[in-house]
Amino acid sequence: MNNPVENLLSVTGMVIKQEPIGEFDRRVVILTKEKGKISVFAKGARRQNSTLAACTNPFAFGRFTLFIGRSAYSLREAFIDNYFESMRNDVRMAFYGMYFLEIADYYSRENSDDADLLRLLFQGVRVLENPIHSLRFVKAVFEIKAIQINGELPMPDENRFSAGVVKAVGFIAESPVNKVFSFKLSEESEEGLITFAKEVSEFTFDKKFTSLELLDM
Repeated sequence: MNNPVENLLSVTGMVIKQEPIGEFDRRVVILTKEKGKISVFAKGARRQNSTLAACTNPFAFGRFTLFIGRSAYSLREAFIDNYFESMRNDVRMAFYGMYFLEIADYYSRENSDDADLLRLLFQGVRVLENPIHSLRFVKAVFEIKAIQINGELPMPDENRFSAGVVKAVGFIAESPVNKVFSFKLSEESEEGLITFAKEVSEFTFDKKFTSLELLDM
């Protein structure tokens, strides 16, 4: 007979997607440090006063205890460090945050090493919630770093972009994730960086992101 403790898995991550299952349950996708992107079944999460309701919302970041079933993970409990509640109070900020979640979903894979992508997601959402830059600047940095983490980042054409933009892209590419948002640019260079990020994203991503289309409305 299996020991129930042996069938439990503890992971650190952020909920990047949720969908209703049946009348009371949810299926959530969590980007984790240990297992990459995983799908988790949350029984009863849509019931009123369920202890799993808040922790299965997008942006919830913390420690999740999962039961390892024969074909799927089930959520047993969660200890959430940050719900990023401001994302629900500012519509435009929420769209930017959802865009970050969509990119994380696009790039992550099950049982892959997505620790840097998770760190970038956490830092990006945190900077959105406590803005020291324009939201457009944060979006550009996030896009560039996500593409670099996946090994697809080209450098800017020095004949088209200023030295400030070239230097900024180099800084983003070479810096650890927790440092990529820690610089400022002139207004002109910031616009150049945003243009570069938009061009490289449109070239790299082979899908349309719903949240991005809403941002562009």
